[in-house]
Amino acid sequence: MARTAFNQRRYSRGAIAFHWIIAVLVIANLIYGLFHESLFKGAGLMPVHMAIGITVLVLSIARLAWRLTHRVPPLPASLPGWEKGLSHLVHWIFYALIILMPLSGWAMTSGGRHPHPVSWFGLFDVPMLPVSGGMAGAGHEFHEIFGYAMAALVVLHIAAALRHQFILRDGVLGRMMPGVEPSGRKR
Repeated sequence: MARTAFNQRRYSRGAIAFHWIIAVLVIANLIYGLFHESLFKGAGLMPVHMAIGITVLVLSIARLAWRLTHRVPPLPASLPGWEKGLSHLVHWIFYALIILMPLSGWAMTSGGRHPHPVSWFGLFDVPMLPVSGGMAGAGHEFHEIFGYAMAALVVLHIAAALRHQFILRDGVLGRMMPGVEPSGRKR
């Protein structure tokens, strides 16, 4: 297969980098967020959790800008229309969640009972948002709901990627996975 045809079937290097960096950060924050009271109690990781959240927010805005200015490779023609539509919907829900989750967490710290700026890994403080106590409370509720929604979506996304790779063998995973061709074979 010609190199240009191969590249047209893959996401760009920038998109791949954004995807995997944000994915690792989101999964780390989900694990901490979902299990901080049972597994990580007293570990003092909340400042890291918040700094990662701010990092995800900044990277997600950059990723969205990248997505809006770069073409994505087409899905295989063999996919039914409903599956293509579901894929697009899930991706836009991911974009919403990777922006709204950090914003809701930032709102929580900015207007809660003990408002404080978020420290970005001890290097500098991110200013507080101008939110009321009520907005901070809503941010807390939304953050929790978004967290469970994100966890469910991540599990479904991984399951769908594995289905495409190992059951359908249609190369969809290879479009985003370094070292895997869009044909589904290892390079």
